[in-house]
Amino acid sequence: MAGSVSIALLAVLTATLYGPVYRQLTNLGVFRHPAPLVIVEGQGYHKIADTMQCEDMHYWQPTNKIFAACEDSVLPRFKWFPPLANLEQPAIPSTGSLHVIDPKTMESTRLAFENFSGPFVTHGIDVIEDPENPNAVYIFAVNHLPNPEFTQAGKDIPKARSQVELFHHVLESSTAEHVRSIRHPLIATPNDIYAESPNSFYATNDHYYREGYKRMIEDLVPAAKWSSIIQVQIHDLKSKDADKGIDATVALTGLHNNNGLGHGKSKDEMLIVSCMGGTLYRARPNSGNHTISIFDEIHPGGQIDNPTYYSDPYRTAADDASGYVVAGMTRPIDLPKHHADPNGKDGAIVWHVRPKPGTNGDGEESTEWESRVLFEDDGTLIRTASTALLVPIATEPGEGKKAWLFVTGFVSESVIAIEVDL
Repeated sequence: MAGSVSIALLAVLTATLYGPVYRQLTNLGVFRHPAPLVIVEGQGYHKIADTMQCEDMHYWQPTNKIFAACEDSVLPRFKWFPPLANLEQPAIPSTGSLHVIDPKTMESTRLAFENFSGPFVTHGIDVIEDPENPNAVYIFAVNHLPNPEFTQAGKDIPKARSQVELFHHVLESSTAEHVRSIRHPLIATPNDIYAESPNSFYATNDHYYREGYKRMIEDLVPAAKWSSIIQVQIHDLKSKDADKGIDATVALTGLHNNNGLGHGKSKDEMLIVSCMGGTLYRARPNSGNHTISIFDEIHPGGQIDNPTYYSDPYRTAADDASGYVVAGMTRPIDLPKHHADPNGKDGAIVWHVRPKPGTNGDGEESTEWESRVLFEDDGTLIRTASTALLVPIATEPGEGKKAWLFVTGFVSESVIAIEVDL
């Protein structure tokens, strides 16, 4: 009898755990073995020069341009990049840059900084319109600085002291003016930003632990829901002190490895990614109490990073390619071996997610979603993928829908653009 009970309990336990364990192994890429992507004859493909390790990109539709935060050289990131626990050289100098990519010319232009000299270790960004000037934008950008108070003897003092930089850019100009820096104890391991206005933004802390085995547990174990999202109010845009004139509160906890943030279909739809959990959350920020309410979740099929939304300008009632675009690594399980190796090879994958035919993705109601792989490569064309976005291509009547798919990675040597069918 005892044996029968044990077998029954084992069967129940196996049935209970099989689904979550299999899904997490899928997210880690255990079963995925990608091959190099073959560019077919006539398929457009571009490698954008001077776009090194641009972890995040944002498409600005009014000017048909892409904003990105990039590094100015490849090697420093493998010695100093807190999001990968690369903390070997805390004092390494690094000055990243903001870029504007033109999808028509496939060229990137660096914005010259005004009132800012770095260091600038780039990561997530967000771009919003200047409410007082429709021909200008504000750019929020994460900056992973070394902690000046860290010493080898002070083990409890973190090696990094990350902050957020705020820039102002007049569209079609060649400069970005530094407005101020923002630093707060709650902004501990910032990854990405969701801006509401020049005075208000949300930032993800992608880990609670900065290094060591507990950080690895955060990546691998779905139950380790220790990350957070912080809401920040800026009361003084002219402050020269990074920690003055601001307030910060915890907006959301309880997600596994929350990471990338993005703007969804509607003005107040927030996109949140559980990176190693492979989940895209649709949410709403609550301006009254600075919290976040999640109303839907999507599982594209693997590990994902920064989300973007594509609004199909040629949509019809019968054919609408609008949807979410999410990029990730094919085999994130290999990252612990490669994260500090400049010669490592890590594959990239991009999903396009949209409502299933006959369902409606409008509003805050949960719906059924379908996802398909737009791009997959073993690391030959691009190493890692952290952001992907679509820029529409005008086609002749009767032709299928096409778009330029721009893909970038946190350790990629350049942004790439490839023509895809929608």
